Amino acid sequence: MSLNWVMLAEPDGFALLPGEQHLWKSSPRTSLSLQSKNKFPGHEPFSLSSSAGTVYITNQRVVYLPAKPTPQLQSFAAFILNLRDSHVVTPLWGANYWLALVRPVPGGNIPPQHSELELKLTFKDGGAYDFTTTFGRIKERLQQAVEVARESGQYTENDSLRGPGAFGGVNLEAVHLDQLPAYEPPPPMDAPSAPPAPHPATTAATATAEAGRDSGLGTSSPDSVAAAAPKPADNYDPPAEPPPDYEEVQRESVADELERRLRDEESRR
Repeated sequence: MSLNWVMLAEPDGFALLPGEQHLWKSSPRTSLSLQSKNKFPGHEPFSLSSSAGTVYITNQRVVYLPAKPTPQLQSFAAFILNLRDSHVVTPLWGANYWLALVRPVPGGNIPPQHSELELKLTFKDGGAYDFTTTFGRIKERLQQAVEVARESGQYTENDSLRGPGAFGGVNLEAVHLDQLPAYEPPPPMDAPSAPPAPHPATTAATATAEAGRDSGLGTSSPDSVAAAAPKPADNYDPPAEPPPDYEEVQRESVADELERRLRDEESRR
């Protein structure tokens, strides 16, 4: 972390370091607060703030430029790997803010008795979660690149305290900065493969069979169809005897018809 080290330049607002790229920018109404984390007896507490300004994320640093610079605060910069324990706070009232602990670098205009300070960025126009998402992604990629450089002997623990040029042993051009695509697991090995497409003639025949099955036709075997079909008329054998109560029914029908006729005659007279 350093104060008033950033070289201002247009149109990006400040000059980039070798291999540095702009990745994110806030609204100009973002406030900054920097103060001592621990108050030791005999040590004068450190406190610095700005009510409005713009914060940037690059692939190396977090940079803050106040809207109204003062002799005490013209710019603020901290290497991403020098920031730890960062998180977003959502208060019941007021804007969301981002907190982190930051280590000053030698010669960074911070009193030497302060080994760690608390950084607070308040996003009055929103953007706290976008900021922390971008910051977390870049920090993770940088940590991976540092691990590779450390294994090859090109990076040591003191490199992160040197200020500009601290990433000299890290190949920043090889650090992937874009958002990775979402992971999609491969299909299981025992998953059944898709059946081959049926031949058109087979499809037509299947459709015909399905139609017959739905309508109740064409579902019986030839033997069952023959058994269910009615016999021809020449093979029909009439019963040898009349049905039960046939004569009684006949007599009742004749009596009813005779009574009806007598009533009709009387009515005509």
